[in-house]
Amino acid sequence: MTAERLPRRAFLGAAAALGAGLLTVPARAQDGTTEFTPPASSTIRNNVSSFRMLQWQEYFDSTRNGAILIDITSRALHFWSEDQSIYRLYPTSVPLSEDLTRRGRTEVVQKVVNPPWRPTPAMKERNPDWPDQVLGGAPDNPLGTRAMYLSWTYYRIHGTHDTRKIGRKSSNGCIGLYNEHVEELFEMAQIGTQVLLI
Repeated sequence: MTAERLPRRAFLGAAAALGAGLLTVPARAQDGTTEFTPPASSTIRNNVSSFRMLQWQEYFDSTRNGAILIDITSRALHFWSEDQSIYRLYPTSVPLSEDLTRRGRTEVVQKVVNPPWRPTPAMKERNPDWPDQVLGGAPDNPLGTRAMYLSWTYYRIHGTHDTRKIGRKSSNGCIGLYNEHVEELFEMAQIGTQVLLI
C-alpha cells in the first residue's frame, strides 16, 4: 500500500507545483525538440475567428481621418484613430459568399443613427417577401442602431440586433458589428475615415 501511495503523492505534488508555476517543463514538438517553427505559409489560419493585433503601416500610407481595416477571413475590424492614440479590434459578420464580397479601398461617406433599412434590388429579387423598408429604431431592423455608409453603393458598416450573426458569414455584403461596438466606432470614425477590406 505504501508503495502505491508514494508515486501517487509524488505525481500530485508535481502536478500542484507545475500548476503553481514552480516547475517548468519545456514544450516539445512531435520530433522531441523544443524549437518553435512557424508554418511554411503565415497566411494559413486554422481558426478563422482568431484575433491578432495588426499595425496600420502594413495597410495604409497614413492614418489621416482615421483608418478602418476589415479582414474578411478573420472576421475582424481594426480601427486606428488619426493620432494613433486609439486602436480597437472588433469581431464582425461578413458576407455570405464570395460573390457578395467586395474588397479594396473606400471611405465612410455618411453616418446615420437608427438608420432605416431597404433591401437592395438584388436582395428583393432573391427574397420577394421581404419588406420594402424597415424603419430606423425598429427591433427587427437589420442595420441595428448605427450605420456608416461607404462610398460603394449598398455597402455599410452597421450594427445588428441579431447577435448570432457576429463571427459568421451571414450578411448580404455589409460588415456587421454588435450594436455596442458599432456605437463606439461610430463616435470615433468620421466622414472621410479610410476603409480597406481585405
